[in-house]
Formats: sequence, C-alpha cells, structure tokens
Amino acid sequence: MLKTRASRETWLFVVMALLVLGAGLGLRDPWPSDEPRFALVAKQMVDSGHWLFPHRGLELYSDKPPMLMWWQATLYHLIGDWRLAFLLPSLIAALGTLWCVVDLGDRLWTRRVGLYAGWALLFALQFTFQAKKAQIDPLVVLFITLANYGLLRHLLLGPAWRWWWLGWFFAGIGVITKGVGVIALLMLVPAVIGSALRWNGVRLHARDLRFWLAPLAFLLAVALWLLPMVLAALATGLDEYRAYMDDILFQQTAGRYAQSWDHHQPWWYFLAIMPSMWIPAFLALPWAIPAWRRRLQRRDARYLLLLGWWLLIVLFFSIPEGKRDVYILPALPMFCLALAPLLPGLLRRRDVQALLGLFTLALALGTLLAGALALLGEPGFESRLEHERGLAPGVMDALAWAALAMGACGVASLLLSGRGRRHLAMVSTLATVWVLYSLVGYPLLNDSGSARGLMRHVGERIGPQAELGLVAWKEQNLLMADRPAATFGFNTPWDEQLQAATRWQRLVPARRWLLVQEDALLPCVDRDRAEPAGVANRRRWWLVPAEAVVAPCQASDRERERERRLQERG
Repeated sequence: MLKTRASRETWLFVVMALLVLGAGLGLRDPWPSDEPRFALVAKQMVDSGHWLFPHRGLELYSDKPPMLMWWQATLYHLIGDWRLAFLLPSLIAALGTLWCVVDLGDRLWTRRVGLYAGWALLFALQFTFQAKKAQIDPLVVLFITLANYGLLRHLLLGPAWRWWWLGWFFAGIGVITKGVGVIALLMLVPAVIGSALRWNGVRLHARDLRFWLAPLAFLLAVALWLLPMVLAALATGLDEYRAYMDDILFQQTAGRYAQSWDHHQPWWYFLAIMPSMWIPAFLALPWAIPAWRRRLQRRDARYLLLLGWWLLIVLFFSIPEGKRDVYILPALPMFCLALAPLLPGLLRRRDVQALLGLFTLALALGTLLAGALALLGEPGFESRLEHERGLAPGVMDALAWAALAMGACGVASLLLSGRGRRHLAMVSTLATVWVLYSLVGYPLLNDSGSARGLMRHVGERIGPQAELGLVAWKEQNLLMADRPAATFGFNTPWDEQLQAATRWQRLVPARRWLLVQEDALLPCVDRDRAEPAGVANRRRWWLVPAEAVVAPCQASDRERERERRLQERG
C-alpha cells in the first residue's frame, strides 16, 4: 500500500512537471533578448558544419562557450525542427535538475521529502520562468546540481568514489557551459568545516588516494572543449581567432567578475531578489530559519552543507558590482532541498496555510484585474500597445480572456480546497497560469516577439527573386529571414554597416533591398522613397530600395555618437 501510494505521488509529480515545463513546446520561435542569438549560432553551426567556433553572422561570437548551441544543433539533427530543438535543452535540463533534487531528498531523508523538494523547486517562480526559456542558465543549473549531487553522495552517504569524481567532472562541464560551474566546488568549504568539527554524517575520506584524483576529473571536463579550441585557434594564425580566445577565456570570465562593466547593483541586491523570485518556496523562510537553527545545533551535517553552500553562492555573487537576478539561480535547488524536510510540518500550520491562501488570492485577483482592465479599460491604451509592439488586432483581447481564466481558476481553487489545503489551491493556480501563458500567449505573441511576422512581410514584399541586406540588425531578423541575407557586421557601428550595405546594393540595384532599423537611418535615405516594413520587439524597420539612397551615407559626429549610445543599449 505504501509503495502504491509513493508510486502515485511520484507519477503525479512527473506528469505535472511535464505539463508545466513542456506546455507550449513547438508553439513559438526564439524570443529576445538571448534566445535568437543562441538559436542563430546553432543554425549557423548546422548550415556551415563548423561547430568549434560559433559565429553570429560573419563575426565570431565569444560571449559564451558553445555548449547550449551544441545541444540545440544536435537536437535539430535528431528531430529536424528548430521550434522544438531550440527549447528542448532547457526542458531536459530542468527535468534533470528536478530528478537530482528528488533523488537526493529520497537518499538523505525519505521519498516524500524528495518529492516535497521537487514540488518546491518546480513552482519556484525563477526556476519555472527560466526553464521555459532557451538560455544557458537551465543548463548550467543542471550541471552545477549534478556536481552537487555527486559531491553530496560521497560526503554524506559515502564513500562513493565514482560519484565524487563525477561531481568534480560535472563542475568542469559547468565551467565550459558558462564559466561559473566552479562554484559547485564551494560545497567543500562547509564539508571541510563539518568534518574537522566532527559533525554527524559528513566525512571527506581524504586519506584515500582516490580523494585527490578528483581534480583530474575536473580538468578532463574542461579540456574537452578548451584544448581543441585553443589548438585550433592558434593553428589558424589569425588575429580574430586569438582575440576570440582571449575574450572568452579571460574577459568573459575572470575579467567580468573582477571588473563588471554592466548590470551594476548594490551589495544587497540578491537579498531583495530571493524573496521576490523564489516564491512561493521563500514564503516559508520565517518558519524555516528557527527550524534550521535547531538542526544545526544538533550538528546535522546535511543542513550545514546545503545551507552553507547556499550562503556562499549568495556571497560569491554579491562581491562584484555587476549582478543579475539569474546569477543565484543555481543555489535554488539546494535551498529547496534544505527546506523540504520542514514542509510536511509547516503545511499543517494554520498561519502557513493562511499565508499561502493570501498569496494565491493575490495572484488570482491580480490576473482578474489585469484581464478586466485590458477588456474594459481605455481603448486608446490597448491600441498604443498594439502599435508599439506590432501586435495583430485582437491579440490583447485574447490575452485578456486568458488572464481572466487564470484568475477564475485561482478563485475556484481556493473555494474548493478548504482552509487546510491552500497549498493545493496554490499549485493548481500556478499550473494554470503557466499552461495558459504557454498555450495561449506563445502563438499570440510570437509574430511580434520573434520578428517572424516582420520578416514574413518583408519576404512577401520584395518577392522570391530579390536579395536582402540587413543593417543595424538583431539576431531574430537573420534567423527569421526566408532567404540567405547579407550582413555587414554586428558589432560594427551602424553608419559603417549602412555604408557597406549601400555599396553592396549598388552592385545589383534592381534586385537588392535593405532592411534597416529606423534608428540607423541617415539623411542619405529618402524616407519618401523607402517603405515602413513594420514593428518587432519595439523597433521600427524600413525597407530601402536602391532609388531611396540619394546621397553618400556619411554620419556626422553627433549622429555617430547617438548611434553608438543606441547600439550599446541594444
């Protein structure tokens, strides 16, 4: 009977995870800011056959290692559909992270504790939001969590030498995914402290030679990408490949950490992010802190390692001036795992149930209010929003009805759940929000969000025989183009792109068109002879035929400075 119940609870969790995280798969194209960039790089890998050095258009792309792009390109080879392939790595990574947390909870406590940890993580706002986006962060969270899994299997349940080595290996894979994978090894700090003070349940087993072989596993993982990349870059003898190597190895890792050049935030930034982005799990913190203190006083090493690592991650990312909310996402799985043993008791408390009910009610009323205002509010506001974002008529009304459905589900769930089961109402409401957002929002917002609508219109306007050149373009323009498009650099100043594009256009003026972002148009283009192409991602675009270019495209110092500021803002 117990086995049957445990099996039902496990399958319920699996089905819910697939529903929430997988809803909408295949219903949209990549959306800015990062998704089109990675998908474009992956597509160019497939088209060119060159996988070691990623390109964005004609330029080498050195901001991130190519791990995510490799996954996307490989999955495209397997399934042959970019709409599925670009999002599948995040789905696989999220499900893998959930498995690690559930299995660790089972091994360190009980199966039910593991499932509680999984539920807390699945519906944590930041985790679900990132898992449904095609960015690098879900992958790096998976590899860091796998590293934690291996280290904890050895340190708390060992000796387990294979898991010890795999923990170091996955930390190395995390490094070649986003550089910060090494933070998984900070788990050794509380482990060393706990072992030295003889806390219950933690052992390093450092007298065994196999303990000291682990760094080799880390170096092996890093070398899988680093060694061929460096050898190939040096073999080319070209300055651009040496610059790529220098940027990705030094500027984008140690340089970015030590001297952050963007996203400057105060030291306490993450203390505000966690209460807002880790809800609803973080709502339990006022009751969890005293419970954790009691367990630490009993010298329970499980809490020492999990909580110590979480605090070290927050400290690590709080030191540099540059901070983004997603930086501490890798700490969320271990936070949920440390919280899970407390949840069965906390959910029996009336005050906890009342707080969860208030949270669910606020979510329900918020979505109801948003939907009602969109349907009954000022029509001019809706029209302006559609105009600014390039939305098709009727999209706002459809989204409003979806928001009303979300709110109605929340209210109904609260009425049906009863006072002692507000957590069930919260889960059903959050699941409804994510599923409706994916199934309704994705197709409605896709044409504008992905620039597919803009590029489809451009293709129809210029005809199948025309050639297209892009100026001041974004990755989604090249990705969504219905033909091979000419580009003239990406980081190149816009006025230089326009100059090169007009020279290219003059070679075959009758057949070549330019798609130019409005902010990059110079007085050399007669707007009366050019055509507005549409709006996508809050940017206006113009189609420029050869006869619309009436003078040499030379930017003044003021225009060049204005374009530089706009280009830096993205």
